[in-house]
Amino acid sequence: MLRPKSGSTPTVEIAGRRILGLGAGFDAYAKGPLAGATLDHGSVSQLESLRVGAYDLVLIDADASEDHALAAAVKALSGMRNAPPLLMLGRSLPAGLVRNVLRMEAADILEAPFTSEQLASAVKALLSEAAPAAAAAMASGTDSRCWGVSGAVGGSGATTIAIEIAYALAAQSGKEHSVCLVDLNLADGAAAAYLGCTPTTRLADFGQAADRIDAAMLHAFVTPVSKGLDLIAGVRDATAFDAVSREAILRMLEVACECYEWVILDIPRHRRPWTLEALAGCDEVLVISELTVPALLAARAYSDEIEDGLGTGLRPRIVLNRLASRMFGPAPSMTESEKALQRKAEAGISSDWEAAAASVNLGGPIAQHRPKSKIVKDIQTLVTQLAAQPPRRDTAKAA
Repeated sequence: MLRPKSGSTPTVEIAGRRILGLGAGFDAYAKGPLAGATLDHGSVSQLESLRVGAYDLVLIDADASEDHALAAAVKALSGMRNAPPLLMLGRSLPAGLVRNVLRMEAADILEAPFTSEQLASAVKALLSEAAPAAAAAMASGTDSRCWGVSGAVGGSGATTIAIEIAYALAAQSGKEHSVCLVDLNLADGAAAAYLGCTPTTRLADFGQAADRIDAAMLHAFVTPVSKGLDLIAGVRDATAFDAVSREAILRMLEVACECYEWVILDIPRHRRPWTLEALAGCDEVLVISELTVPALLAARAYSDEIEDGLGTGLRPRIVLNRLASRMFGPAPSMTESEKALQRKAEAGISSDWEAAAASVNLGGPIAQHRPKSKIVKDIQTLVTQLAAQPPRRDTAKAA
């Protein structure tokens, strides 16, 4: 059983957390001691199929539930891997139920009557104690690697390629929570829409308080995509770039790299106060270009700009997107494109409009809906080549 230490209040924040409430009368808590949290009303049947990471805390009002329903709820949570913490409220609880609750790794009981301050303190204590467990559950046990993906021009397909790279790495890992895709297009990112996901939070909720971002807070902003892939993205918010501080963005990325084996960043091409520092933390930086002369010239200039701005010797890799399979046509060939770039391209991704459009409309990676697409094969080749190389951050630092 987890209880706040006498005379101390955990510093973890309740705002931004996702809480599942079983019972009645929780609306008053949402406007009082749990203000700022997302409080959903649920049922025992929902617990039995609860997805890992869906909620940060389960809150049960024992006085509003029958004994058999309470026993079923506790049984469902106790049998769940990486279950969220449980806080049970009530006046008179059956002794057997109390014993089962106290056997859980993260659980507490708050006897009624209690004050708003006592409820908030108990919730914070559970969230605070659960943070290290959340980090351990999400971490892979190996050093994290971070790749940044950015388009040379708008519409170059950078978001699609970032999604496919993240999905390929997750499939390759085969572990839970091994890859995190972070959409840093804070105002109008499309990664969630492409994946058929609905972010429940605004990244602006990170606000200016970088010091309160920890593994548990990060977990509150994660949208699970598949077994090995999580997404951090916010709802469309035109003010997000101004609302989220540079320190908060960098702290979020730092914690993500502590929690995941792979972190893939979808980075906007227009520079922000945190752009160069985010790129400096990447092992690989991929600049995505389509095969038009203006895009190729932009890719060359953008890559030079990043290389000069970093000053670490980390050279971006240019990836040519939408290579045509036909032998003749208006688009430049790979060789002609490299002449315009004045450097060698790292890889080429084949054009398959039907597969890309179908996947976007269905919601999910191309590898999921069109696994035989040439895009999937080309991305897998690129991922295999880059993953086999040593982290370039270490090479750059050594140089």
